[in-house]
Formats: sequence, C-alpha cells, structure tokens
Amino acid sequence: MSLHQGDENTSLLSKVPEVTIYFWIIKILCTTVGETASDFLNVSLGFGLTGTSMVVGVVLLIALFFQFKAKKYTPALYWLTVVLISIFGTLFTDNLTDKLGIALEVSTTIFSIALALTFAAWFSIERTLSIHSIFTRRRESFYWLAILVTFALGTATGDLMAESLGLGYLTTGIIVAVVIAFVTIAWRFGLNPVLSFWLVYIMTRPLGASLGDFLSQPRSNGGLGLGATVTSAIFMAAILLTVIFLSITKRDLITHPVANVETNRKRYTASWQIALAVSALVITAGSGYYWRHTELQHEAIASTSSTSPLGELSSFRTIAADTLSSVQKGNLSAATARVGDLEVAWDKAQSRLKPMNPSQWSSVDKSIDHVLRQLRAQPPDPTACKTSLESLLSTLDALDQRQSVERSQLPATANFELRPLTAHRSV
Repeated sequence: MSLHQGDENTSLLSKVPEVTIYFWIIKILCTTVGETASDFLNVSLGFGLTGTSMVVGVVLLIALFFQFKAKKYTPALYWLTVVLISIFGTLFTDNLTDKLGIALEVSTTIFSIALALTFAAWFSIERTLSIHSIFTRRRESFYWLAILVTFALGTATGDLMAESLGLGYLTTGIIVAVVIAFVTIAWRFGLNPVLSFWLVYIMTRPLGASLGDFLSQPRSNGGLGLGATVTSAIFMAAILLTVIFLSITKRDLITHPVANVETNRKRYTASWQIALAVSALVITAGSGYYWRHTELQHEAIASTSSTSPLGELSSFRTIAADTLSSVQKGNLSAATARVGDLEVAWDKAQSRLKPMNPSQWSSVDKSIDHVLRQLRAQPPDPTACKTSLESLLSTLDALDQRQSVERSQLPATANFELRPLTAHRSV
C-alpha cells in the first residue's frame, strides 16, 4: 500500500531497523534483560512489584514520546524503548499472576487473543504488517502495541512452560529454539516473510526469558546462579556495545521504505499460510499442554494419597520459621534474603504440588505472595512482616494437621503403604 500524498503522519525515513542478524541478537539480549532487570529492580533494589511497574512505566512513556518525535531510526533510542517495553511486558504479566492471581494459562490465552486482534486491526486499516512499512505514526503506534503484547505473551508462555508445567528453563529454551529453527527453515522454503518475522519475534521472547532465568536463577532452582544483577549487567553491556557498533556502521538502516505492492495471489498465499501456521501452533501447543498436564496429575496421584492436601510441607515451614525468627530479631535484611529461598523453592515445586490440590495450593501461594510483598516493601514494616509470616505458618500448620488427622484415620495397611511414598517427597 502506498502512502497517501500529504499524509501529515508520514515520515521521510523508516522508524525501525532493517532485519539483520544484529536485529535478532539485540532482540534476544533485550528479552533476557527484560526478565532479569525486572527481578533486579523488584527484588535486589527492593522497589517491589508495584514500585518497579510505576518507575518503568513512566520511563517507558518518556522513551516512547521521543521515539514518536524522532523523524528517523535512531539505534540508541529505538533499542532503549525495546528494552523498556521488554521489562514492562514482564512486569505486566507478573502483576496479573502475583497480584491478581490470574493463572498463566488464562493470561497466555488473553494475550494471544489480544495479539491476534492487534494484528487484525493493524492489517484491516493499513493493509500490511511489514516492518519495512513503519513510516507513519499510526503504523508505528500499531507496531509498538504489537511489540508490548508479544513481550507480555512471551513472558506468560515462558513461565507457563518452565514453572507451571515443570519443564525448567533450559528445556523451555530448547523447545522454543527448535520452533524458531523450524520457522526459519519454512521461510527459506517459501513461508511468507512477514508471517515468518512475527512468528520468530514472538518466539524470541520466551527464548530470551528462559535464557535469563537459566543464567540468573540459583542452581537449586535449575539455573547457573549468576544472579539478576550480574546477568543484567552482562547483557546490558552486550546491548550497548552492539548498538554503538550499529550507530557507527549504519548496517541496520533502512534508507528506502518498501511500498506494499502485493498481488491478490500473494495475499491469498499469505492468508492460507497464516491459517495453517496458527492452526499448527494451536494444535501443537494444546496437545503438548494436555500431555504434560496429564503427566503431572499422574505424578501427583502417585506421590500422595487422595486424602493428603499437598503432601509434605515441612521444608517450606522451616524456611518461613527462619524468616520469622530474623524478623523478630530485627534483622530484616536477613529475613528478606531467606524469604527468597522460600520463593525459589515454592516456584520450583509448583508443577508437582498444584495438581495435588489446586485450591489449597492457591491458598498457600497467596499467603507466600503476601509475605514477599511485605518483606520487599520500601520500607518494610516489621509488624506487617511478622503478621504475614505468622499467617503463612498457620496455613501450613493447618494443612499438616489435616494431613496427620486424615492419615491416622486410614487402616493400618494403608498407613504402612503410605510411608515409603512420602519418604522421597522433598523440595
């Protein structure tokens, strides 16, 4: 589609970079930073989820203001905006999950629909989704909205695979990398380039997030233990060096925007390719989810009796009691550090515990989230921290007592059969 003459929204040059190998390198680096930097600000600096979201949101609006004011593509400004959107997209999903209690399955579905509607509105108005056509403010608005939704969707998808389904960060990253490789091969054999671009763009989000979690998370949680601070610093430095290189060499500059001159035949081909690709993703993802979810349910049944709410919870109670002890001694820094162990252990056990009893798991999960919010508040209130920890311990004790009472009511043979099953259940 050619531009209308006299369109006041028309810019002289494209506002986005050319899609080169450098584009994908920085994109993956940005998605990794989005995951680790949000953890760094939220946990390491103690801003809390709400505080971090507000700070990043304000800075993002400022960056977008200057990005829209710019008349051409500026590498530093463009990639700064991408980094901020990556962080904000992560925080958006985390707020839905941690503060509103929305399941990752639900948020993944919502963001998928939102992205589909964004693309549908964009195409119905502009008749193109090509990155080479971003040279009006309206198209740029659609572009950045789509970018934000892809980051939120990628965060939800990555967390769903790595944590809720218990695949772990490394396995999740490998699965996503295989999907990206498959799309790349399909593009080489004729898959529509615009469709290929957006499929890979969406997939690089969970890939980068999985990479960030794998590098930053403790070894006990399946990571390399570099921490959010070190991982963020490494990747921010890599982004900075790459952006400086591109600013000097101009290797990703689109000097002549490409007009859309698609024929009806090309549009017809793209339409059935989109339908085929979306159907394949939905069927594959749905089948994989059903298979893994069923497997987790079978594991839950095998690891606990039908009358046991969540199995053995003593390890979580020990961490909570240690944290409470530090709070009572006035050592809030030690309490904050120790409660991080609780968060890691609980997240790691989610795929195993939640299928046992979703309602009881949600109850404990909300109690733990409340404890985390209190200890990471700025500044933390010792009384509120103590109250939230005591409430959590009461919740855990109630589940343990219920399990003990129900187990004592079982026949002697059932008790004998249950002991070896519970012996191996630790976090």
